[in-house]
Amino acid sequence: MRWSILLLLCGFVAGCAAPSDTSAKASAAGAAGLQDEKLTIPFTDATGQVTQLQARLCYPVSTSPARLVMINHGTPATSDARARVTLQECNSQTSQWFLRRGYAVGYVLRRGHGATGGTFAESSAGCSTDAYVAAGLQSTKDISAALDLFTQKPGIRPDGVVMVGQSTGGWATDAFNSIPHPNIIAMVSMAGGRGGHMNNVPNQNCKPENLAEAAGVYGRTATTPMLWVYTANDTYFGPPIAEDMYAHFTVAGGKAEFVQPGPWGADGHNMFFGQNGSAVWGPLIEHYLTERGVGPS
Repeated sequence: MRWSILLLLCGFVAGCAAPSDTSAKASAAGAAGLQDEKLTIPFTDATGQVTQLQARLCYPVSTSPARLVMINHGTPATSDARARVTLQECNSQTSQWFLRRGYAVGYVLRRGHGATGGTFAESSAGCSTDAYVAAGLQSTKDISAALDLFTQKPGIRPDGVVMVGQSTGGWATDAFNSIPHPNIIAMVSMAGGRGGHMNNVPNQNCKPENLAEAAGVYGRTATTPMLWVYTANDTYFGPPIAEDMYAHFTVAGGKAEFVQPGPWGADGHNMFFGQNGSAVWGPLIEHYLTERGVGPS
């Protein structure tokens, strides 16, 4: 299903080892009684290299296990910028939208990002179809390690996870849909893709025709109906690129609702984590989850 929504809004951008939480640190997060837990998850790659994935769980006020929303971050174009990526806070606007509705929220910094460090495993150098596919599948390994730990927590439901990703995190969510994911019930890609801002130039993309073909590869084995959201002024994946990815994904067999809001701020690519972005994406996700019969517990 495809929606076209024209909204003129203001806003600005602001191989795995057994997981362990021995370094977990829990603290109260504000008067609402939310809990913010930082975790370290040892991840062993195919070469035997161990990387300590930095992660965070945000718990709502609840007397019963909450449904987890796993949120996957994007990837800056340069290694220096990747080193500065941080975990979203539990009091961030994005986290709070879900927490206020009774969901728990989880984040993990994938290899090569921020405090996790280590080897950047998601390179799509050359921008071939195979490279784009492989990059997304690499992302799923780190995310799976975090999910394995998060869903073992007493305050988290072990099933019925909602996965939401932005930019390369959205692409990782598409990739996750192409592999077995028995504990995930809903998937949202916010401006998902790879290869945008080639050479750090807005609206320049690295072989977008291959990116679309890679979306089709994921679509062949995707099993969960998704929500895809791309604004009209996304400088990474503008309407023609987003629509081509969607066409390839669905023709190959994937199911998704495609929603294209109007321009948002200076660059709609940043809407999901941007100030007041939830005024646009919140109702879309709420509608999608309602259609899927998904609630917070």
